[in-house]
Amino acid sequence: MMKMTADKVVKALNIKVGKMHHCSLSEGKSAATQYDIVFCPLNFIDMFKDAEKKGTKVIGLKNVLSKDEMEQKLKESGMI
Repeated sequence: MMKMTADKVVKALNIKVGKMHHCSLSEGKSAATQYDIVFCPLNFIDMFKDAEKKGTKVIGLKNVLSKDEMEQKLKESGMI
């Protein structure tokens, strides 16, 4: 569901994405450093501290289905 929201946001903001991957939190934790941005539920953001230290932007979302929240947080991150 979160990937569908991300697809809508990327399209709405006309962002060119090289690779988008959706996975479980445990897989995401180990693969996060391979990506520029990681979206996750807000309560799991601490799982990605190591990835953040290595330069990955981790964005926690209160409502992973909210296009508006994802768009806002992406803009606030400075990544676009």
